Amino acid sequence: MKLTSFRVFQEEIPLTQPFTISYHTTESTTLHFVEWQTDTGHHGWGSASPGQRVTGETDEACNAALQAMSALQGEDVRHLPRLLRYLETEFPKAPAARAAVDMALHDLLARRLDIPLTDMLGRCHNSLPTSITLGLRSIEETLAEAKEKVGNGFSVLKVKLGQDLEFDLELLQRLRAELPQEILLRVDPNQGYDLQALQALLAKFDELRLEFVEQPMPVSETEQLRSLPLEQRQQLVLDESLQSPQDALRYGFQDPLCGGFNIKLMKCGGLGPARQIANLAQQTERTLMWGCNDESRLSLAAALHQALACPNTRYLDLDGDLDLVRDPAQGGYAIEKGAMIPLDQPGLGITVP
Repeated sequence: MKLTSFRVFQEEIPLTQPFTISYHTTESTTLHFVEWQTDTGHHGWGSASPGQRVTGETDEACNAALQAMSALQGEDVRHLPRLLRYLETEFPKAPAARAAVDMALHDLLARRLDIPLTDMLGRCHNSLPTSITLGLRSIEETLAEAKEKVGNGFSVLKVKLGQDLEFDLELLQRLRAELPQEILLRVDPNQGYDLQALQALLAKFDELRLEFVEQPMPVSETEQLRSLPLEQRQQLVLDESLQSPQDALRYGFQDPLCGGFNIKLMKCGGLGPARQIANLAQQTERTLMWGCNDESRLSLAAALHQALACPNTRYLDLDGDLDLVRDPAQGGYAIEKGAMIPLDQPGLGITVP
């Protein structure tokens, strides 16, 4: 089952509306796609959406790395672990590009076995609810958007915070007052808080009935979280601070800084490294959240298949395609009443025209 044909292309996709977090506003995203074919007639798809502000990987660097990964031509996809080690060794600074080729190889192998990828990986869950994200807007605009999302069947909202603590607390109090009691709220300041602001938010954690607080402080200040009581650290999920299995050991093993990890394929380099982080999380009793950038449903399907194959997965935040004006990929999964359900098709179940 040798790799014979390799294709790479990219598209800049506008968002349906500008999306703002604590340090950045996005109006469009560039999606990179890769297709591998084999001498057996099978093919597999992958997609990358690099996040320069998190990993330093530009679109230009991602594309160059993808082109260079054509060196895998002639290799046997059944030797998957060795091929993944090659990608990690040769392209350490191109995690999104690695993720795209990694998922294409996984897709190929599962298609060859004629089973969904999550079954090849060892399915633990059949479906899980995903949160849907509310970007930084005015309180009235955010309330209106939240009610619209709830009306569309979503029961878990992730609220972006981080520009002003007083505003954030007022917003959360309004959301709690005006949304149904059963709606779950998780919050993400995107590194926008200092330690004092974080402590003020955590003091309201139970009153606001929050699920968790994601990446409250800058990566450079992660170690300051050690000054918090262990109980409060358990209310945190690390995102930008968690880019590798080494970070998982550093922050989740002895004297852990958080209760959970947010794994993003674009940060860590694909399904292979994601499994390493997930295995460490299981050993250290960290819960898992699976997140995304603005991405194609192709890469979201890959994250979903892996998430459902990890026993300590508790949270999904895989809504990155819902703000795209268009997506070249189709299929992969369905969303029913906010729950993500992979299609019962071989591999990722994705088609790309």
